[in-house]
Amino acid sequence: MNRAARVNVLVAVALAALAACKASDARQLAAAGATSNSPFLIGPQPGAARAIARPVNPYAGNTTVLAEGRRLFNWYNCSGCHGDHAGGGMGPSLRDSVWYYGGDEASIFASITEGRQHGMPAWGVKVPQDQRWKIVTYIKSLRTADEPDAPR
Repeated sequence: MNRAARVNVLVAVALAALAACKASDARQLAAAGATSNSPFLIGPQPGAARAIARPVNPYAGNTTVLAEGRRLFNWYNCSGCHGDHAGGGMGPSLRDSVWYYGGDEASIFASITEGRQHGMPAWGVKVPQDQRWKIVTYIKSLRTADEPDAPR
């Protein structure tokens, strides 16, 4: 067998092995009732295949905390990196729809709490949970009719 034929055989074996792994992962996710689109299923999890429980925002849909969330956003100097109206600065814009770590409330809360690589500090030990949820509620109000003090 010449070299090209050996390479073709190795590629075919590698592709078959990869397909078997993906099928196994898909079966485990389906058995756990999860989908591969979940931002909390990154990499293998110890124990049985299952989706990690997601926290729920106690202020979701509560427009009375939006002004307080904006005040806290500025008080904790989130605006120092993300801009006064969260349009971006040295930190990314929070006004657009591109979110590397997920733009849903639970993912934003996790980013604030645990921090992220390339500059986002972990605020979980410095900012009370109640206030972190108010900031999340404010961030989710951006680009909506409910946004307090929207940019002009």
